[in-house]
Amino acid sequence: MAKRTFDLVFSIIGLIIFSPLLLATGILILVTLGWPVLYSPKRTGKANKLFTVRKFRSMKIAPGPTSHHSGDDDPRSTSVGRWIRRFKLDELPQLMNVVRGEMSLVGPRPHAVRHDYVFAAHDSRYWQRFSARPGITGLAQTRGARGEILNVADLNRRVDLDLDYVETCSLWGDIELLVSTLRLLFGDKNAY
Repeated sequence: MAKRTFDLVFSIIGLIIFSPLLLATGILILVTLGWPVLYSPKRTGKANKLFTVRKFRSMKIAPGPTSHHSGDDDPRSTSVGRWIRRFKLDELPQLMNVVRGEMSLVGPRPHAVRHDYVFAAHDSRYWQRFSARPGITGLAQTRGARGEILNVADLNRRVDLDLDYVETCSLWGDIELLVSTLRLLFGDKNAY
């Protein structure tokens, strides 16, 4: 109950504080990439329930589905999109997912649904991550295990950190992870 209250209060405060940045980013995307401004893929949430995640669109629309993670050198990226992703502005609309109770500020990061099944085939512990709400940030992201999963070792490390979070999560731990995330965003490589 305390975690949900914390998530709700601080995501609403975040939406208010960042509303000018949300508006400016949306306009920038509309002018440079066109419509739609938001990218709204399905993700797996707590108890394996599907939900639609909200992200600012940072890439050109691909003609069909892609089967790989987007990386820094993705050919669909634009200069504006790379800038939006560099400063994690694409993640800000997920505050609405937190308000709706589909996500938490802190928790295991959700992956594309098709990746969930691939990852679960390589690490049998993978589905245990869904005993918690997925988060905008998490332990894995603050410990250098964010971004593209290139091999089974990357996946195992991510699952290890996600499960460590699920087993030990606390309100104070969430606050520390949020502070670490902010420090990392502002270039402090010693944030953890």
